Amino acid sequence: MTARRASGLWTAVRGFNLRRTLVALILPIAVLVIWQASGTNGSLFGGVLPTPDRVWKGWQTWAFGASGMGLNPYSGTWWDSLSFSTIRVAQGFALAIVVAIPTGIFIGWSRLAAEAVDPTIQLLRPVPITAWLPFSIAVFGISSFGAIFLIALGAFYPIVINTTQGARNVEKNLVRAARMLGANRRDVLLKVVVPSALPSIFTGLRIGLGIGWTAVIVAEMVAVKSGLGYVLWDAYYVGRMDVVIADMATIGLMGLLSDRIILIIEHRLLAWQAAGGTR
Repeated sequence: MTARRASGLWTAVRGFNLRRTLVALILPIAVLVIWQASGTNGSLFGGVLPTPDRVWKGWQTWAFGASGMGLNPYSGTWWDSLSFSTIRVAQGFALAIVVAIPTGIFIGWSRLAAEAVDPTIQLLRPVPITAWLPFSIAVFGISSFGAIFLIALGAFYPIVINTTQGARNVEKNLVRAARMLGANRRDVLLKVVVPSALPSIFTGLRIGLGIGWTAVIVAEMVAVKSGLGYVLWDAYYVGRMDVVIADMATIGLMGLLSDRIILIIEHRLLAWQAAGGTR
């Protein structure tokens, strides 16, 4: 590819991404405009729900205000709350990946593993994260370990199930071809099964990461005394709905950002699929 063609391609990609971004912003901007226009004296529903301008001011104080202000205990604490929650999600999600992907591969690839492990997973999977809260507090106490456990548990199930499905749906002709070329069982597993299962694995990662953000908020509301979830519940308790909504927006944006990161990694690792015309 010549430099001129590469430059033209990059310009087209940038234009396409800009168009997609603008289209994606239409609905949120429309909601904010209607929300703001419907407010009276900066509030909705009898003063319960603040308008976006009040939420914005509340977030600015939460993020950039002088810390330690007696009248506003949230002032200047946004960055700390964000970092606490993000680190917990990263740790729990990493733990889920380390356990769930190998487990899913072996369940999908080995009949013995499926018979021995899959029934237990299906037995525990319907138990909601909130039901694990008392167990987490009893075992780990009021600490970050309980939150990390809940995040890992919540992310584990979609990752392991999608990985299992990906390993089971490997094209049989690929396996036969590899064996005809002299590949042993280990080679088939690592060079055929795992690459073929990657699309399903990434689907599980995206779902699991979203559940991880849900789990960290639930855990921080009850079992941890720091992070976005703790601030969310505390702000609601004292009637600071501007902080509550700013907190909700922060969680949503972090979930979107982390999902985009997973997609970028997926596109890089699965570039061969796009080249082959399968995506």
